Amino acid sequence: MSTASIVKTRAGKRIDAWRWGGRIFLVMMLLYTAVPMAWMLLTSIKSGFAAMQLPPQWFPNEPTLASYEKLLDPTNSVGQDFLRFFWNSLFVSTTTTMLAVAVAVPAAYAFSRFDFPGRKFLFFAVLLRNMFPAVIFLVPLFILMRLLGLVNTHGSLILTYLTFGLPLAIWLLKGFYDNIPYQLEQAARIDGATRFQAFFLIVMPLSAPGIIATAIYSFIGAWNEYIFAYTFLNKNEQLTLPVGIQRFFSENTTDFPGLMAASFIMSLPVVVLFLLLQRYFVRALTEGAVKH
Repeated sequence: MSTASIVKTRAGKRIDAWRWGGRIFLVMMLLYTAVPMAWMLLTSIKSGFAAMQLPPQWFPNEPTLASYEKLLDPTNSVGQDFLRFFWNSLFVSTTTTMLAVAVAVPAAYAFSRFDFPGRKFLFFAVLLRNMFPAVIFLVPLFILMRLLGLVNTHGSLILTYLTFGLPLAIWLLKGFYDNIPYQLEQAARIDGATRFQAFFLIVMPLSAPGIIATAIYSFIGAWNEYIFAYTFLNKNEQLTLPVGIQRFFSENTTDFPGLMAASFIMSLPVVVLFLLLQRYFVRALTEGAVKH
């Protein structure tokens, strides 16, 4: 066997080793994320006694959907509270997503296409907030919301979530617009289209994956947020799901099946949304990160 063949064989083995190492890592990450979800689902269909059993039992002998029936039944107080929390979270997250997309799309397009004084400084200033942890802004934002009379309203959460979600949304979309050839807009302008028509008819369809990724990011961030919702809201009828779920804890006992059922229902919209739109999300991240 020649020296070149030996080097090629060793390189092939090295590549195979990296490939198998990557596969093992992906399997480990899958188990790391899937096992807690499986345990949450299995606990939610146990009785209260089975959930507290030691040693813990993976598969219940007598599975029951009593926790789900209790949560989704609007005729009892627990079901009424849970459904109210669910719709509050859905309203806040959907409104935040719509406003974030409506603001981020023109802002990112302006940063990508127009050259104006202070453009680079302003663009990086938009990202400056992401350098600091969110908890630093908790007290200043609470004082601001109190001065605006927005404490105990969903408007306080929507404004706060926009404050934290817009910088990354603008950055993500700006990178995506940079990869759309400007010549396409010029051709549309030559054919008689206005700038708005060229943007709406040419750029918007091509940037759909980036817009969808921005919407997913904004929705997930608003849906899962806890700290600001816990601080700004204290009325039961205004609470969102992350805060409302803690009602399953009490000083003397904890309804673990009910808590796991509520957590599983809360995770479903995000999981379903990501599974349906993941190809757009991945495409937006890859195309927005690499400039052709």
